[in-house]
Formats: sequence, structure tokens, C-alpha cells
Amino acid sequence: MNQKVLCFGEVLWDAFGDGKKAGGAPMNVAWHLKQQGADVQFASSLGKDASGDELFAFLEKSDLDSPLIQRDELPTCEVTVQLDANQHATYIIPEPVSWDNIRATSELKKAAANASAIIFGSLACRGKRTRETLVGLLDDTSKMRVFDVNLRAPHYNLDTIQTLAAKSSFIKMNDDEAELLIRGRGDLKSKIIEFQKAYHPKTVCVTRGDKGALLFHNDEFYEHAGYPANVVDTVGAGDSFLATLVVGLLSNNDPNEVLDRACKVGAFVAGQRGATPVYPKDLV
Repeated sequence: MNQKVLCFGEVLWDAFGDGKKAGGAPMNVAWHLKQQGADVQFASSLGKDASGDELFAFLEKSDLDSPLIQRDELPTCEVTVQLDANQHATYIIPEPVSWDNIRATSELKKAAANASAIIFGSLACRGKRTRETLVGLLDDTSKMRVFDVNLRAPHYNLDTIQTLAAKSSFIKMNDDEAELLIRGRGDLKSKIIEFQKAYHPKTVCVTRGDKGALLFHNDEFYEHAGYPANVVDTVGAGDSFLATLVVGLLSNNDPNEVLDRACKVGAFVAGQRGATPVYPKDLV
């Protein structure tokens, strides 16, 4: 895939009881895009602190460092991850942190102008500065604008979600988020059609955990029942799924094959600790 992809938003430490891992949904997506051979850049902000230095070293090692990684007086983010009996994660996220203050630099504007796709989520948009920076990057409707909804209560409001949805050509959400955002009567497919009429995305994807995913793309539905996984934690599984989906659809591959591969990668990541495990050679 030779198109350029820009991932925008948070980078942080996910602190588990037995240690910490680099994370943040947009960074995770960038990391998985990189593993799959994409030409990807990542834009965020780190604190001018030791924690930020450690994260920058991780980004350097992952080939995700660039002038798009800003440094700020606000602290680097460290999130407490809590796992339930089914290893599903919930998050305690401090505020404010460095990625609440991502600025619209000349380097960032140039990267957005040159990208075929911009991938972003809702969490980094809780802060006014970062939200305004992102919205300014989404005016070019010729590129794929991928909104990974990724709601983290209480760090969102519906007005912002609706604004981002209206500026997106590709919206991905999980089934809980779909219950909140997709209104209407009938089954999920009927609701997605009504949602598409309201916001006009070309692509809508709803992930269903271990039950797979439903994809609406170019006015056609595609479904996959998912792959079994020995779940260690669910952190990053949806991010790896999205990265695989973006690579496949940007390459104009068959959506059935793309969805199958995305479910396979997501199941693999759910079986590993943390969001950024190295793939076995035969996975993609």
C-alpha cells in the first residue's frame, strides 16, 4: 500500500498491575499500520518529563517519531487499566495531559494535506485546542477520514461526536457505542442505513467482540462471525482490527477478505498482553 496515512491523537502509558505498556488508540493504530507495511505518520504531544522521554524512545524504536510529536508543559498521560473477570478493560484517564494541547503546526498541516487517510478518535477531542486542531485538518473531503469512535466516559459529549461523525467518511464503533449513537427502528442493518443517510459516511463498521463484525461499505453489507481467542486482555484489539481494515480498503481489496483478515488480527492481539504485540510472520 503506497498511500500515506496520518494517525492523530493520544499517546500514553497503559498501566497494568504488573507493569506499563505504550498505548493510546491512534498510536496503536499507527503501530499496527506500520507492521502491515503502510506509509504512516503519527501526530501527538508528550510532556517535557521523564515519562514523555520514555514514550518518545518507544516511538523512535517503532519508527513513529517525527516533528509531528510535539512536547508540552502539560504532563505525559499515564492511564490506569482495570480488567474485569472477562479481561475486558476499563480506564482511569487523568486530565489535562499533553495530548489535550496538540497544536496546528505547519508540519502537521503539511502531513494532513499529503495524506490519503486521516485516522482519529474522540478521546483527544475532549480538549478545546486539540479538537480545534483536528477539525481544521478534516476539511479536505477527497481523503478518507476515519473516525474511530472509541468512547471513554466521561471524556466525551454527543455534540462533539456528532460534529466528528459529520466530517468523517469512515466510522468505526463497537456494539455498545452503536447502541448509543445509531438510532432508529428495526435491526442493526436498518439502523446503519438510517445513520448513513444522516451523516453520509461511505463506510460504517460495528465490531461485536468475539462475535465478529458488521461492515457497511459502498452501500453493501459484509459480515464476519469472528475468530476464537484466548483473551489475555482486549487492549488494542479494536485498534489492530481497524488498521487492518484501513490497509485493505485503501488497497481496494475485496471487503469480505479484508473483514476476515481484520477479525483474525484482532483475535490475535486480544490473546496477547498489551496493545502492540509483534505479529507472527503468517498473520497478514
